Amino acid sequence: MKNIHTFVDLFAGIGGFRVSLQKLGMKCVFSCEIDPYARESYQKNFDDHKVWGDICEIKESEIPQHDILCAGFPCQSFSIAGKRTGMDDHRGRLFYEILRIIKFHKPRVLLLENVRNIITVNKGEVIQTIKSQLDKAGYSVHYSLLNASDYGIPQSRQRVYFVCLLKGSGLKYKKPPPDQKSVFLQDVLDNEVDERLIVHRDDIVIERKGLCEPAHKPIRIGYLNKGGQGERIYHPNGHAITLAADSGGVGSRTGLYLIRGVVRRLSIPECKRLMGFDDSHITADGTQGYRQLGNAVIPEMITRAYSSIVSA
Repeated sequence: MKNIHTFVDLFAGIGGFRVSLQKLGMKCVFSCEIDPYARESYQKNFDDHKVWGDICEIKESEIPQHDILCAGFPCQSFSIAGKRTGMDDHRGRLFYEILRIIKFHKPRVLLLENVRNIITVNKGEVIQTIKSQLDKAGYSVHYSLLNASDYGIPQSRQRVYFVCLLKGSGLKYKKPPPDQKSVFLQDVLDNEVDERLIVHRDDIVIERKGLCEPAHKPIRIGYLNKGGQGERIYHPNGHAITLAADSGGVGSRTGLYLIRGVVRRLSIPECKRLMGFDDSHITADGTQGYRQLGNAVIPEMITRAYSSIVSA
C-alpha cells in the first residue's frame, strides 16, 4: 500500500507483529514490552533500538510518528482461563493506553489481536466499548475471529484480529479467506527430544489405535488420569491444541501427543514452528520460553490481516 512504511510495536512480546511487517518491507520505529524476560528476548532478536517498558509511563510525544500501530494488548482478563473481568481489570484498561496514543498520532492502520472471549465477556459490553471508543477516535473498526488452523498453521488457535482504518484514509477491509494448507503437527516435530518431555505413567489410556487420517484440527486419541486439562492425548496427524502461556496438568502449556510410540509434551523448537517462528528466533529457556510462545502473536496471521487491507 502506498505511503505505509513504518509501525510501532506495543505490548510487543517476542515480536510476532514485527516478524510479519518487516518481511512485508516495513520499518519498526518504536517497541515496548513490560515483561523483562520477553523484553530481553525481543532485544536479542531485534537489536536496532531501545525496547521501552511500561506503556503507562511513556508520553505520546516520546513515540515517533508511524503509519501502523500494532498491539497484542494483554488478554488475561478476557481469557477463558482468567476471571473474565474485562475492562475492570488493570490489564483490560490498558486498551485506553492505545487510545491515548492513536488520538495523538492518528496512524492510518491499527492491527490488534486478542483472545476470542473478548467478543462475549461481560455479555458483549467490552467489545462494544472498544468499537465505540475507536469509532470516536476516528477509526472504522473491523474484527474477525480466525483460527490459525485455517491459514497454514498446524495449531488450533482462535484469536480475534482487529483491523481498524483511519476514516478518510481511502482504505477498506475484507476478511482474509481460509486456505487450509496440508500441514500438520507431524510436519514440525523433532526426531529427538529431551527425555524430560516424555511421560512415563501407568494410567495412560489410548482409546483410538491404528491409522488416523490427517485432519485440520486436533485428533484426540486418549487420556491419562481423569482426562482433565493437560491430560488429553492427541495424534500428530492432526493439529496441535492451542499453546498456552500458563496451564495445568501433565501436558501443561503444550498438550500431550502420542509420537513414535511415546506420550510427550512438545519442545520449545517445536512450539516455535507451531507459532510460525523460525528456529533461529530467540526465546528464553524452560518455563519462560513456553510462556513467551504461549503469549505470542502468530506472524502469518498478522500478514493475513494486513494483506486484507486494500485501497478503496
